[in-house]
Amino acid sequence: MQSIRELYRIGTGPSSSHTMGPKSAALRFRRENPEASGFRVTLYGSLAATGKGHLTDKAIKEALGNEVAIKWEPDIRLPFHPNGMEFESLDEFGNTIRKWRAYSIGGGAVADENGTAQTSKVYEFSTMREALELSFSSGKPLWELATDSEGEGIWDYLAEIWRVMRECVQRGVSTEGVLPGSLHLSRKAADYHARAKLSSTHLRRAVLLFSYALGASEENAAGGVVVTAPTCGSCGVLPAVLLYLKKAHEHTDHEIYCALATAGLVGNIVKFNGSISGAEVGCQGEVGTACAMASAAAAQLLGATPRQTEYAAEMGIEHHLGLTCDPVAGLVQIPCIERNAFAATRALDCAQYAILSDGTHRISFDDVVMTMMRTGLDLNSRYRETSSGGLASIELRQSGLDR
Repeated sequence: MQSIRELYRIGTGPSSSHTMGPKSAALRFRRENPEASGFRVTLYGSLAATGKGHLTDKAIKEALGNEVAIKWEPDIRLPFHPNGMEFESLDEFGNTIRKWRAYSIGGGAVADENGTAQTSKVYEFSTMREALELSFSSGKPLWELATDSEGEGIWDYLAEIWRVMRECVQRGVSTEGVLPGSLHLSRKAADYHARAKLSSTHLRRAVLLFSYALGASEENAAGGVVVTAPTCGSCGVLPAVLLYLKKAHEHTDHEIYCALATAGLVGNIVKFNGSISGAEVGCQGEVGTACAMASAAAAQLLGATPRQTEYAAEMGIEHHLGLTCDPVAGLVQIPCIERNAFAATRALDCAQYAILSDGTHRISFDDVVMTMMRTGLDLNSRYRETSSGGLASIELRQSGLDR
């Protein structure tokens, strides 16, 4: 498996697969073609279907300049992945100098036309079963297996990730107004955060979690700086849970870094054996994985054993199986933002449920990851980030029922 540095990426929203990935690929192509007088980029499949709502064209133009022509082919799916793109460098007469096909495979990662990303192997194990066996034999917790594999510098990296997450949430709960895009969706995080101060003890946990998750997700929708955890569209779940637990239980920053390491390990296993791409497997791969990561992190912070931590992560994905990716108007707003809020509360519930058990359960985390992948591939393409089915097919009318 790759480093969790490849999972936790700092960038701007609204989509890791539709903005961060294409921009990264475009920057690479520009560096490799300094002699080009212009560029042509063809977007395929999901990238073309929802690219305008996800600001894919804006991201590519920022990387290649205004001398780029963009062609949209939503009905053509390239081999390997639905987020396909083809770059062409052009001479002064508009003739093609060089072509390169690439795929935005989720979480901001880019693979070439052979399906391989420019990353190196960091972990000697690749399944949760192997991680648990190593944990039992060595006596080390899951977070230590991750940090041992990552090597020097990982603590500084996790500290930076936590800083960006906190700042993202703080901006989100302090900002009011309307999100950009055709939906004219009002921000809610600031209102929820204010109401948390007036809520009873019973309600305060949920309202704070809601406000933190909404804050990060709304910042993402507005094109703010976020951390992929594991994607931009699911960036609100993990920071909401971590921030709530840090304040509620006074956890140290080091404990939060350890929780981030465990969450990163969980996300890495899903990414390696399944997918975190909504265009490939639906939202179960994004919000489902985010919930699993947050469930594991919360369980660890609350004193769970490795087996209980695995159980919490397993439930986090299991109870999101089959979740479709159907963004209305191609924007990362409805239903994406609310899904982050509810996944955050579910993650904490999964952690508490697991801690009440002895960690024994029939369905393993690895089994659920494989099931999620198969389920995603069985989903009709209309429910995999193409905005052609599900909620995205509903004609929304302006009314007093604004979400």
